[in-house]
Amino acid sequence: MAKRLKKLFKNKRLRAFLVLVGIFGGFLLWFLWGIPSPWNLGQPPISTKLLDRNGKLIYEIYTEQRRTPISLNDVPEHVKQATLSIEDKDFYKHHGFSFTGMARALYSTVFKQKLEGGSTLTQQLVKNRLLTPERTIKRKVREFVLSAIVEVAYSKDEIFEMYLNQIPYGSTAYGIEAASQLYFGKSAKDLSLSEGAMLAGMPQAPTKYSPFGAHPEYAGQRQATVLRRMVEDGHITAEEAEEAKKMELKYAEPETLKAPHFALWVKELLAEQFGDAVTEQGGLVVTTTLDLPLQELAQQAVYDEVGKLSNYKVGNGAALITRPKTGEILAMVGSKDYFAEDEDGKVNIIFAKRQPGSSIKPINYALAIRDKKITASTVLADVPTCFIVFGQPPYCPSNYDGGFHGAQQTRFALGNSYNIPAVRVVALNELVNFINFARNLGITTFENPDNYGLSITLGGGEVRPFDMAVAFGVLANQGIKEPLTPILKVEDNKGKILKEADFEGYEGDRVLDAETAFIISHILLDNNARSQAFGDRSYLNVAGHPEISVKTGTTNDRRDNWTIGYNTQILALTWVGNNDNTPMGGAVSGISGASPIWNKIIKEAADDAKDGKYNSEEDGQSGWPPKPDGVVGMNVCANTGLLPNAETIDCPMRFEYFLEDSLPQGGAVRQDIQIDKTNQTLAGSNTPPENIETQNHLIITDPLGSIVCLDCPMPTSPTTVRYP
Repeated sequence: MAKRLKKLFKNKRLRAFLVLVGIFGGFLLWFLWGIPSPWNLGQPPISTKLLDRNGKLIYEIYTEQRRTPISLNDVPEHVKQATLSIEDKDFYKHHGFSFTGMARALYSTVFKQKLEGGSTLTQQLVKNRLLTPERTIKRKVREFVLSAIVEVAYSKDEIFEMYLNQIPYGSTAYGIEAASQLYFGKSAKDLSLSEGAMLAGMPQAPTKYSPFGAHPEYAGQRQATVLRRMVEDGHITAEEAEEAKKMELKYAEPETLKAPHFALWVKELLAEQFGDAVTEQGGLVVTTTLDLPLQELAQQAVYDEVGKLSNYKVGNGAALITRPKTGEILAMVGSKDYFAEDEDGKVNIIFAKRQPGSSIKPINYALAIRDKKITASTVLADVPTCFIVFGQPPYCPSNYDGGFHGAQQTRFALGNSYNIPAVRVVALNELVNFINFARNLGITTFENPDNYGLSITLGGGEVRPFDMAVAFGVLANQGIKEPLTPILKVEDNKGKILKEADFEGYEGDRVLDAETAFIISHILLDNNARSQAFGDRSYLNVAGHPEISVKTGTTNDRRDNWTIGYNTQILALTWVGNNDNTPMGGAVSGISGASPIWNKIIKEAADDAKDGKYNSEEDGQSGWPPKPDGVVGMNVCANTGLLPNAETIDCPMRFEYFLEDSLPQGGAVRQDIQIDKTNQTLAGSNTPPENIETQNHLIITDPLGSIVCLDCPMPTSPTTVRYP
């Protein structure tokens, strides 16, 4: 055997043959080393779709290619015919490559030094999905080999379906369905002959033949070529081709980002739960809580009103609309314009830290009422006051209007948003209790109580609009805190539900008793309680919705202006200001700025909710806060806030609500007291004895121990209150 082999290897022809085989094998190995697997063709990345609550597309998440699969059976016959006529009329006859096309490509490569195509549908699919875009002989060989393998591995219909789902049609649209949505705003299954011919002609040069490109006339010329080829191939008649060419195509509006701040936030949440790869390439279908018509109305309202306020140095605005019962976010406007460069529109103000101004006051008053330190009729002194805190200079707050208003019952002190009573209440609550209570309601930005002073109740601590919506949602939802959610359902690309909100089986945390929530809400919906500061016909009154509770907030330096309002069905929050924190003009106040935006938005949302748009069970319901059994209503003296009895005189009546176990006292409040006869105010320690006389007046002692004369002139010198 060894001798025979030795003799064979002495044969020159055999040695030459083996050398050639080795060289050919080496070249073949070089050409095919690392060749992609043809099985990857059936696993392209699929775009994730974000839908509004009614199924309208608001955003697609993808890496670089937007792709929506469609079954070959759902593609109209004329669309398939148009594609075959212009790209590969012999597709169902060949085995993955065309010898005529290959010969033409080889001639062009060798004699013209120009690499050319001549590709079948199979080759185009392989080229676009499995190979790099380089134009080399090595890649062409790989294309040939892979095309042959694909033709064996898949049926013709499978290859055609993959082609229609994966080939580029310009912009970020990959596949006929994505292209149909992009250019015509409809599914590919609804394409007309004229529309189908337009799209079928695009894959050869998507940018050149795009109707949205620099030369849209090229798209029409290419469409005519496709129709002519269809006639030549016997798919349509010449008359049908002419009719299709004459048809005026209605293109979809160039795409704009819908609810961009909301959509990008949802994308972040999806990535946190499912990972970036699944979020960007897994083809998730995400039904969100967003109501697109309301979102568009809110966005336009913010944009328009901020534009009107440009002369008052207002550069930006934001809005958030929720359903308090469920925490669903119906609209989120993070800036006046996502693409605005003057205010860095991409920043989402809803998650930014801003000072809330007086909009934080209801939380302060709710704590004091809950803890039975005050009632809705408790008299609070709105008089010049300096708060003495150890180690700090005296804190002497003033009101927004620069004046003082004497004895004010809680309902009117909160309704008119007077500052001195609010500071008295936070001193009564104590800072640490107030901050802990605010945290429980949803304010996440309050930190160490030692970092804050009594001005926190006037907006001295930063909050996020998102958190304020949660906290006010507690008041709207009878004391139950619901986390805000943007997602109703997440499905994979096969329709399997991965996540679904369960509003029926889940109830949030009770962080406040329903009785206190009712009393605060009733104060905030009382137009009479705020009319002294805001007037009778301000933007805080919503036509057809007297049940809506509302609170404004403007910081003393006019850097932030808020309006937050709600009924049991809807909550709307609006904000205006400047991203760079520069102050707005002096004309911006609680009844301008954010409130016109708020009024327009909540009117629409409340009307929709009343009509059962968001929950059919709410159809016809008014949204009034329900009165809990633990709340009682009774008449009190309008001047003292106390219950009348047999000894009471000078007692005009008004109606008020109370916790059933926290009622005001009764009895007379007239008593003899020392008065400075020079100005008829209460005598103080520095009043000269000769100026003091005893007089009979209506006297109240407020919860901090300050004596308030109800029928005396306003004191001119400040009262001092030590804290703590």
